[in-house]
Amino acid sequence: MEQRPRAARLLGPAEVRGLAERLGLRPTKKLGQNFVHDPNTVRRIVDTSGVGPDDVVLEVGPGIGSLTLALLSEAGAVTAVEVDSALAERLPGTVGEHAPDLVDHLRVLRADAMRLSAEEVGVGNGPPTALVANLPYNVAVPVVLHLLAELPSLRHGLVMVQSEVADRMAAGPGSRSYGAPSAKSAWFASVRRAGAVSRNVFWPVPNVDSGLVAFTRREPPSEVPRDRVFAVVEAAFAQRRKTLRSALAGWAGSPARAEELLRAAGVDPAARGEQLSIAEFASVAAAAEQR
Repeated sequence: MEQRPRAARLLGPAEVRGLAERLGLRPTKKLGQNFVHDPNTVRRIVDTSGVGPDDVVLEVGPGIGSLTLALLSEAGAVTAVEVDSALAERLPGTVGEHAPDLVDHLRVLRADAMRLSAEEVGVGNGPPTALVANLPYNVAVPVVLHLLAELPSLRHGLVMVQSEVADRMAAGPGSRSYGAPSAKSAWFASVRRAGAVSRNVFWPVPNVDSGLVAFTRREPPSEVPRDRVFAVVEAAFAQRRKTLRSALAGWAGSPARAEELLRAAGVDPAARGEQLSIAEFASVAAAAEQR
């Protein structure tokens, strides 16, 4: 993609509040609207994401545009997905005021990210190659999993989520934070914690701190259909304190059948879900396919 001048003027606290006032906007907890007002933080997010001029970035929930401006300065193009119609309509104007040389590289979709399709997002700027977003805490994991499933063009990304959610997404087997979000994320990508973000860089200030989660796409660990593997994961963590023989009894049909499948997959029936990697969950699902 063509090289462009890095002309974006980033938003500070006064500008974020000023834009909100012009829109008559009162941030709502329902939509998870906490806007970043610190330029150094958005620069760090973009630098950590590793996006460059060859990337088409998908940004979910751009809000007032703090992160959007920084992304446009580095990426080839940005497709911003915003569910709030007033924010979606205003974003091109904000970019035009603060980065007039880059406004043609922005595409705004008024849409719910949880319902976004590859066909909808793949026009205009082209299929996105990176996901970079400040995600609402209550939908962060479902949004990331949906987008990784729906958009195979996404090769890497960085999301800002609640700190505890970041721990769960990046946790490995055996960790206290390891659970269904960890295992499902690992199906799609290599995931890691990539830093912390103070609550004080947001307006309004949330009640929790945030964390950065970076991912790099990789091939699934098995050819077993994803939904069948995820059914095993969900059953295992629905009763995470139980042994897998007991936790998977409903999924398998009986404790004895669960034990048979676990042994066929080379998994100890007395183990618990938190001990299994996504590859081992896939082996259990594969055993059920074969027997």
